[in-house]
Parts: sequence; C-alpha cells; structure tokens
Amino acid sequence: MWATISPITEGLPAVTTHIPPEQRAIHSNPQSQRWLRSPQALVLARDEVHVWRAMLDVPASQCHAFARMLTPDEQQRAAQFRFPHLRQRFISGRGILRALLGRYLDVPPQMIRFGYSAYGKPFLEPAGNQAQLHFNVTHAAGMALYAVALGRAVGIDIEEQRQLVDAAMIAERFFSPLENRTLDDLSGAERPLAFLRCWTRKEAYIKARGMGLSLPLDQFSVTVAPGERACLVRAEHDQAALDRWALCELEPHPNYIAALAVEGHDWQLACWQWPE
Repeated sequence: MWATISPITEGLPAVTTHIPPEQRAIHSNPQSQRWLRSPQALVLARDEVHVWRAMLDVPASQCHAFARMLTPDEQQRAAQFRFPHLRQRFISGRGILRALLGRYLDVPPQMIRFGYSAYGKPFLEPAGNQAQLHFNVTHAAGMALYAVALGRAVGIDIEEQRQLVDAAMIAERFFSPLENRTLDDLSGAERPLAFLRCWTRKEAYIKARGMGLSLPLDQFSVTVAPGERACLVRAEHDQAALDRWALCELEPHPNYIAALAVEGHDWQLACWQWPE
C-alpha cells in the first residue's frame, strides 16, 4: 500500500555493494507461486511464512458479518471513510484479518485484541498471543495480502501495476543512489514496473522493521532490475541487516506487484487464497 512520504535526506554518496550468497537465495519464484485453498487442518510451522490473498469487495451480507466482529474503535475508524466502497473495504480487510488470526490462535475473531507500536504498526496483545504470532497487512485497489509467521517479524506491500507520472521525481527524492542508477540504466518500457518493484520491496522492509518512515528510504538499497532476485543489498543504517532480513517477490495477480520481507532466511513460503 502506498505510504505517505515525508522529507528525507538526499544526495548520499554512492556505495559499492556486495550481495552475500545467502541473500541470493530465493524462497519462492513468483512464476512458481500457487495460491491454494488452505487445508482443513491449518498448521503454521516456525520455519514457514504464510501469505493470504483476498479480494475486499465482498457481498453486503459478508461485510455486515465482518462489521459485527469489529471493536468500537474499529467501527469508528470505518465510519470516518467518506466513500462507501472504501468504508466497506476497510471493514472487509479488518474482518478477514480477524478471521484469519482467530483461526491460527483458535479464538473467536471478535476476541482478538490489537496493540500499536510507537510507529503505528499493529501487533497482537501479548496476553492473547502465547504462540508469538506476527502478522502484517497491505492492500491496494481492492486486493489485500496478509503475512503471518511465528516468532519472526514480517512486512508486506502490494501495488496495482500502473504508470505514475511523478515516478522519476519520487525515485530521485527518496530512492538510494544505487537504485536510481539502476533505474536510469533501464529502458523506458522497463522503468515503470521496476519503480514499483523497488517501492514494494522497500516498503515491505520498513514495515517488517516496524519503524515506518523514521527509517529513511535512501539509507538502504534493494534489487531493482528485471530478473534480479529480491534482496537487500545495502543497509547504511544497519550493516547486520543484510544477513538478518530476506526479501521475496510475490505475484498475487498479473495486475499487481508485491513484496514480502521476513526476519531470517530459514523459512519456506506458503500462499493461500481467501475465502477458503
């Protein structure tokens, strides 16, 4: 999901990068991803990351059922949406999240309680999360993705594939020098998708870190060029990040592009479709 951008430092010096061999490993090739209906007995192992795909434009009856799951503060947030379709998508997105987490935790969806970090990242209240379940959510143009893992942080981002008239300006202002050089070397036809590829990978990473845009986007670099495996290649803010974090490209639909960031490299990806 597109973030609200705040001013960050420009003009960082170019940095020579080295991609560790373990960072080159890809956990799931986008072309081989299959979005399956989950088994009746859903099990999340500690070496797995589950990503769920859902469309938010659901029937009115389903939306009403989701609305009954929401807490008063969530219902108040929903009421603040001016346009009915955006209100409905918020309710659906929150209801699906509650339904999914309730299944993992084996509790009624309406009993789930969320807390929020200083940067606004939601998490499960510890009292109801002995399993140490981590999750992250993203949505764009009616599609939502939910990442779920045990004992490891995750971040996820999705964008609808489209041409942005101000992409070059945004890249120059917020992307790293390495990323901008890579974009400049691409053909005009390749650049729009490469821009979104870069953006979703960077967004997924900062969401996994839980720091929001307090972590400047030009302080780290991700792979951008077509055919490159998704990975973090430079992290001026934290050199240990190159070994700690893995990135994965997702392909939930031909009209969308998405990325997943996961703490650690010892995991496998499973992609599920909602409704089950």
